[in-house]
Amino acid sequence: MGDSQPRFSLVPKIINGGIAGIIGVSCVFPLDLVKTRLQNQKIGPNGERMYTSILDCMRKTYRAEGYFGMYRGSAVNILLITPEKAIKLAANDFFRHHLTTSDGKLPMVRQMAAGGMAGFCQIVITTPMELLKIQMQDAGRVTAAALAEGKPVPKMTATSLTLNLLKSHGLLGLYKGVGATMARDVTFSVVYFPLFATLNSLGPKRNDGSGESVFWCSFISGCAAGCTAALVVNPIDVVKTRLQALTKAEGDRTYNGVVDAFVKIMKYEGPSAFFRGGGCRCMVIAPLFGIAQMVYYLGVAEFLLGMGHRKY
Repeated sequence: MGDSQPRFSLVPKIINGGIAGIIGVSCVFPLDLVKTRLQNQKIGPNGERMYTSILDCMRKTYRAEGYFGMYRGSAVNILLITPEKAIKLAANDFFRHHLTTSDGKLPMVRQMAAGGMAGFCQIVITTPMELLKIQMQDAGRVTAAALAEGKPVPKMTATSLTLNLLKSHGLLGLYKGVGATMARDVTFSVVYFPLFATLNSLGPKRNDGSGESVFWCSFISGCAAGCTAALVVNPIDVVKTRLQALTKAEGDRTYNGVVDAFVKIMKYEGPSAFFRGGGCRCMVIAPLFGIAQMVYYLGVAEFLLGMGHRKY
């Protein structure tokens, strides 16, 4: 890189990513819980199901588990979303910076490569985070199904679940479903980051000389790019969620890997099953990334650290 290239500061990007992740997740977590339960629910032979829609799932969850039940598993998510979002957002900027050509341009193929590598970097955090989160989110559905069958259900906590996984499977036990997680996150990032950058570049710029788009443009661009990428990867997300659901309700199928899950879902539930929870996922991802990108681009860390806002 020549001297004309702007200096890349990693620390403020990591801080911004962490702040953005915490705020975003806190706002949309109840919808994410609903998405998990819709994707995991079993459809009966006559089409009967525990939840008939997003609103039905939210209503039944609230009635059975109360307000805090809507945030079941959020502690794990908020704890790990800080490094996850920090890695994702900062890594994308890092790779974009180093893949920029000497004349300051970044071709679309390089933008996609930067996004894909950022998605790959995050799976070290995403996989155990998603695994633990899904168990906690799906616990209410599993409990309700078990109680309907007259079976006792042991209380589940994130700590006990983690310890049991480590005891029975070692550290690798926390990485169940890593293949599906990698496929989802890399594909998502390949679609999301170039699309976000393109949309964000079309908006009006700030008058502070940073060259950045105004905050509301970053929010709208994040929402639009997040919604699009979420729909593209929803089939992979369904497979990942099924593979990572360790506690099964009565009649739930078991899967022996990504290919086996794809085949069984297609065979027994049809193509529409791969888009189950898709609307809810879009409702989660769109504001999550809109909020995250808006906070990230506001440059809170640069302000706190007394640094000028980045121009890259």
